[in-house]
Amino acid sequence: MFFVFKLDPALMNLLLNIPMFFLGWRLLGQKVFVYTIIGTVSVSIFLKIFLLYEINIHIQDDLFLASLFAGVFVGVGLGIIFRYGGTTGGVDIIARLAHKYVGWSMGKTMFIFDAVVIMLSWLTFLDSRSMMYTLVAVFIGSRVIDFVQEGAYAGRGAFIISEFQNEIADRISNDMERGVTVLRGFGHFTKVDREVLYCVVGRNEIVRLKNIITSIDPHAFVSVTDVHDVMGEGFTLDEEKRPLD
Repeated sequence: MFFVFKLDPALMNLLLNIPMFFLGWRLLGQKVFVYTIIGTVSVSIFLKIFLLYEINIHIQDDLFLASLFAGVFVGVGLGIIFRYGGTTGGVDIIARLAHKYVGWSMGKTMFIFDAVVIMLSWLTFLDSRSMMYTLVAVFIGSRVIDFVQEGAYAGRGAFIISEFQNEIADRISNDMERGVTVLRGFGHFTKVDREVLYCVVGRNEIVRLKNIITSIDPHAFVSVTDVHDVMGEGFTLDEEKRPLD
């Protein structure tokens, strides 16, 4: 709207978000509503400041570097806001609704909607080169948003089915000093009750875990999944702290 109709971006950001305020209040609750007002007003204020006082960083000739830093900084900022229950209005509210009711990640939802807006802008005023670099920035931002929301302490979770579950569990506990949980499972095809081992290890330990399993049972079934925001002993636990009696 700024490039086509010369409208004030700060003012339009507030006006266009009024319907989104009520949508967030009705579907996401009063807390999100309050955070959304704070976030939207803050964005409008800083938009006005940056329009009045130009800040030159001198990377305008390197669009890739500008896209990279823009995506990282926007992703970190929005990721922190989303992680603690806030939004900045607009697509943020739609992303939170999609996350709540559909299960999509907020970064993925924002990338889809922003990509649509960028393509529409390309059809009106944006040149092809700027459009592609803007897509790069939005994609990087969406990945950073999900990374910040999911947490920095990530690992790998492994489900292990084997006839030698005790030997495998002992090796994992003794050699890797990782905990192992025994789950009760039932094979639908074999109609047999089986014990399923589950353990979480660091990303750099997954190869060692696989080697331990295959050295004991080459025919073991192993399913490895990404585990985000791992907390507790072996990952984020402060050893100086003790449980309350």
